[in-house]
Amino acid sequence: MVREGWYRRITVDLFVWVIAVLLCMFWRWVSEKNEIGSYWSLFAVLAALWIILGIILQLYRPYKETYLWQSMLSLIADAGILIGLCWWVLPQLPFQLSPRVAAWTVLIVGALETIVVIAEHYWKYATNMTVPVMQIEKRKNAKVNRLDEKRSTASINSIHQSVLSVTTEADYYMLRKKVRLDSKQTKVVCDRTQFSILQIPDYQYLTIVDMTLLNDMRGINKRLCIINQKLPDGGRYICCYRPQEYMKKKILSRYPKGLNWIIYSFYFLQKRVIPRLLLTSRLYYDVTKGRKRMLSKTEVLGRLYYCGFEVDEIVPMGHIEYVFAHRKSQPYPQEQFKVYGPLIKLPRVCKNKEIRYFYKMRTMHPYAEYIQNYVFDARGGMDISDKSNDDWRITTWGKFLRKYWLDEIPMLFNWFKGDMKLVGVRPLSQGMFDSYPKWLQDKRTQTKPGLIPPFYIDHPDTFDELFASEDTYLTEYMQHPRRTDFKYFFRTTHAILTRKTHSA
Repeated sequence: MVREGWYRRITVDLFVWVIAVLLCMFWRWVSEKNEIGSYWSLFAVLAALWIILGIILQLYRPYKETYLWQSMLSLIADAGILIGLCWWVLPQLPFQLSPRVAAWTVLIVGALETIVVIAEHYWKYATNMTVPVMQIEKRKNAKVNRLDEKRSTASINSIHQSVLSVTTEADYYMLRKKVRLDSKQTKVVCDRTQFSILQIPDYQYLTIVDMTLLNDMRGINKRLCIINQKLPDGGRYICCYRPQEYMKKKILSRYPKGLNWIIYSFYFLQKRVIPRLLLTSRLYYDVTKGRKRMLSKTEVLGRLYYCGFEVDEIVPMGHIEYVFAHRKSQPYPQEQFKVYGPLIKLPRVCKNKEIRYFYKMRTMHPYAEYIQNYVFDARGGMDISDKSNDDWRITTWGKFLRKYWLDEIPMLFNWFKGDMKLVGVRPLSQGMFDSYPKWLQDKRTQTKPGLIPPFYIDHPDTFDELFASEDTYLTEYMQHPRRTDFKYFFRTTHAILTRKTHSA
C-alpha cells in the first residue's frame, strides 16, 4: 500500500516527466520524421517504470524519515536502471525512437528530480522540523535564596578583571554605580555559551549581569528564557548590545559617498534580511554561529518583553547600550519558528466582535508588537491612528511604505475574501478597540470594517473628533448603505488626488 504523502510525490514525478518529454520533443535529436504521437507511448511506459522502480527503491519515503544521501542514492539507482533498459531493451521493442533520446530524457528527469529532492530536503533543514519547541516551566512565587553578603576583595577583583576582558573601565564603573557588584546576590556572566547560564542555580541571585553582546549570541530568546527561570520574582537582569544605528553610521562615514550606501546595503542584506527569512535563517546561523548580527533597539527590547522582562532603563556607553530590566512574568509561549518576513497578519476586531486576521506589509522592526505599551507610555500615548507619537519602532523603509499606502496593499486580499468592505471604519486592534466608548464599539461592530476609512476626509485631530467622524459615517451608512459608501469613496479619492490627506 502506498503510504500517506506518496501520492503528492508521484504527482510531482509525473509533472517532471511531462516537462522532460516536451524538452526532448523540441530537441534537435528528436526533430526527425517520427510523428509526435509515437513519443508519448514510449515515454508513458518509461514514466510508469520510473514510478514502479521508485516505489521498489523507496524513492518516495517521507523526507522527515530519510537523509539527503539516501534519497539521492535511490534517485541515482532509479535513473541508472532505467537508462540501462533504454540502451539494452529498447532496440528489441517496436518503438521507432533512438535509445539515446530515451536515455537523455531519463537524464533530464533525473536532473529535475535532483532539484526537487534537494529543495525538499533543504526545506526540511531550513524549517528545523526536528527541533522541539522550548517548554517554559510554570512556577510559583519565588524569592531569592542566597543571603545578601559582601564579597571578598579577591572576588571583587576577579569580577573586575572579567568585566574588563570584554569591555572598558568606564563601563565597569557605570555598572558599579547601578549594580551591587560586591554582593553575593549578584552574578556576572561573560560566557556566550548556554551551558554557563544553565549552571546557575535557581533563585540564588537577585541580579544577573550578562556581559556577552546579544549581537554575538545564537538563541537569544532561549538564553533570556533560561535567565528568566533562574531569577526570583522581580530579579534584575542587565544585558548589552551594539545598536544597528552604530554600524550604519560607521559604514557610511568610513567609505566615500555613494559607495558607502552600496556597501551598507550589502551589509544590511547579509546581517539583517537573510537572518529574518524562513529559507535562509537557519543556514545563516549555522554558518555564522549567530555572531555580529545587526540588532535594533526595538528588537532587543521586544525580545526582553517577549521573554518575560520589563525594561527599567537604557544606558548608552559609546558603541554599546546597556539595558537594565527586571523579571516581571513568565515568558510568552515560545514558537518553533519566529521568522519576520515582509508580510504580516494582524488580529483585528470586526463585525459582531469577531477576530479576523488582516494582511499588511511589515513596517516595524521585529518584536515591535511586544513593546507597544512601553512606547506609548514613553512617548505620551498613542494618536488617533493607533500609532505612538514619534514611533521609533517604524523602519526607514516602513515610513516610505506608510506614506504612500503601500503597506496596506495586502489588505486587498481581505477585501477579496469578504472580510471587509471597500469603504468603512478601519479594523482595530483589541487594545485600540477597548479604548473606544461602549456605544461606539457596539455601533461599529454592526458592520464590516472598510479599506478606506472616513477619517481620510474629516482629518480629526483628537479622539473625540475621530469618534464623531466614525459616528457620522455609521449613522449615514445604516440609513443609506450604498449611497453613503459611494459618496465617501469619491470624496476620499478627491482628497488623495489633491493631497489633502495622507496615510497614517
